[in-house]
Amino acid sequence: MTEPRPLIAVEHISKSFGGIQAVRDCSLVVHKGSITGLIGPNGAGKSTLFNMVAGFMPPTSGCIFLDGQDVTGKRPHELFARGLVRTFQIPHEFSAMTVLENLMVVPAQQAGENLATALFARGRIRKQEQEIRDRAEQVLEFLRLTHLRLERAGNLSGGQKKLLELGRSMMTEAKIVLLDELGAGVNRTLLADLATDIERLNRDHGYTFWLIEHDMDLIARLCDPVIVMAEGTVLTQGNMADIKANPAVIEAYLGAGAAEKAPAHGAAG
Repeated sequence: MTEPRPLIAVEHISKSFGGIQAVRDCSLVVHKGSITGLIGPNGAGKSTLFNMVAGFMPPTSGCIFLDGQDVTGKRPHELFARGLVRTFQIPHEFSAMTVLENLMVVPAQQAGENLATALFARGRIRKQEQEIRDRAEQVLEFLRLTHLRLERAGNLSGGQKKLLELGRSMMTEAKIVLLDELGAGVNRTLLADLATDIERLNRDHGYTFWLIEHDMDLIARLCDPVIVMAEGTVLTQGNMADIKANPAVIEAYLGAGAAEKAPAHGAAG
């Protein structure tokens, strides 16, 4: 049986900052329909890799493919238009705008952005705005945020802002969503809600997710496969049970000699 073409393919990517090599000769794939985890100790190069894939910085060498197309060096807005959405450890909401408005500004190429259309086709603008509003209301209902629809986004809790970022990705025709530190600053109740929403979007709506996360319980719940980075490159990958039992992963997290001392069940925690 032929393996499906990867949605993301990273081939021999490297990134240097002066004399420091943050990512070195890194190759991996993310398959359509998966929830793929990316883990590793601090300084492993995970966020740098995400930033290159999402277009926030160019690689020093190597190639990046999105759905079979070479997108190396493309800017974030170009990748957004192709269906790649990236969220951040610290949410980037429009704090003075309402939750509903934060969702409504996401879709690109809205009719009201064109001067001629704004002057001579106001009916078209009203129709599209209503369609976008209806979509935003559906997203809010899905994420259980309807009661906060008119709240300023800056007033939301950390977990609610993460839900809002997930909602903003739902306002696009996203092929893949890159989630950076989903669990950072989120209480356990909201984190469970976030995990449930990701599972529903993946299972029922075909979303592909790729996430960096330090919470191993969350990774174990959501992700298969899990890719492990260390010292700027891929160390290994597999399901979470195999990752936890891998002596090289234990050593990368806990230091030389830890593989002999640490029990396998606690390896990646």
